[in-house]
Amino acid sequence: MSGDMASSDDDDEIPDLVPVESTRVPVTIITGFLGAGKTTLLNYILTEQHGKRIAVILNEFGEGSAVEKSLSVGQEGELYEEWLELRNGCLCCSVKDNGVKAIENLMTKRGKFDYILLETTGLADPGPIASIFWLDEELGSDLFLDGIITVVDCKYGLQHIQEQKTDGVLNEALRQVALADVIIINKTDLVSEEELNHLVLHVKSINSFARLIKTQQSRTDLSLILDLNAYDGQSKNSIEDTFKISKTEDGKPRQHLDQSVTTVTFELPGNITSESLDSFLQEVLWEKVYSVSGQLMEILRMKGLISVTDSDRRVIAQAVHQLFDRQTTSVWESEPNRINRLVFIGKNLDSEILESIFRKYLDDSS
Repeated sequence: MSGDMASSDDDDEIPDLVPVESTRVPVTIITGFLGAGKTTLLNYILTEQHGKRIAVILNEFGEGSAVEKSLSVGQEGELYEEWLELRNGCLCCSVKDNGVKAIENLMTKRGKFDYILLETTGLADPGPIASIFWLDEELGSDLFLDGIITVVDCKYGLQHIQEQKTDGVLNEALRQVALADVIIINKTDLVSEEELNHLVLHVKSINSFARLIKTQQSRTDLSLILDLNAYDGQSKNSIEDTFKISKTEDGKPRQHLDQSVTTVTFELPGNITSESLDSFLQEVLWEKVYSVSGQLMEILRMKGLISVTDSDRRVIAQAVHQLFDRQTTSVWESEPNRINRLVFIGKNLDSEILESIFRKYLDDSS
């Protein structure tokens, strides 16, 4: 074979394929009751020079409601269905649905943004919206749910949270607080210190693992509400920290106010098989489970650090409403450190009943 032919054959060889790393884009859901300050927060994000490239999806809802009309950018009073590129590097769009179509449209502009913020309506339960980005396989290849931010109005927040619905279901403001990873207590300048402390105590008794930020005019450090990694087991706050904050400084469980939605926690030694963990989650999330007093429990959010049999790594289990998932994370440092820590937020929760159900699934052989 001549040298020329050998050279030609070499040229025809199939080159090694280099895998292209596709960076997934974090989606943060911004929720809060009517007038809480969501639009003010988003307006701040869209106009400040913060050096971040953020795509913001604004929700147009409630015609005639000044606080819920979509933010107007560029020309006064005009709503945008198309994506606008703003001076500070952000993108903005107004939508009339849950934002999925806008996000699909947005993904054609990959490379122009690093974060997506999705505003919900003031009357929305963020759970179903979160599930779209958390466990949707098609969207999940390009996006991941980073966290849920709830804005609470100091002046009227407690009134909204305590509103009683005639059919006994939980009101939207309560659900928004219960499902939050970060809670922005806004308009602190409109209430006294005593009123503020009362609201904070109430919010913490509902959801004690969310980070609380106190603001005026929704101005906050964006690093506190972005890159939370609240759903992929890579959170800046470890589950150990999450578990600690639901207790008082003396280690005792937090005293809950007289209300139906609370945070409860427990920890147990031992291991659980992967199959038994699924069975436990299915029982407490899908079956009807009652408290000692005979009230039906409703779990809104669950997070757990789990010690799985025959695995040297921690498993983080999470649930929103009836959906659950788990991720394998860091290696256990030593056998004595292995523990199961679970945090639940929901209605009529009974920690002793939940603990007893988990206990029956523990692996006796380990």
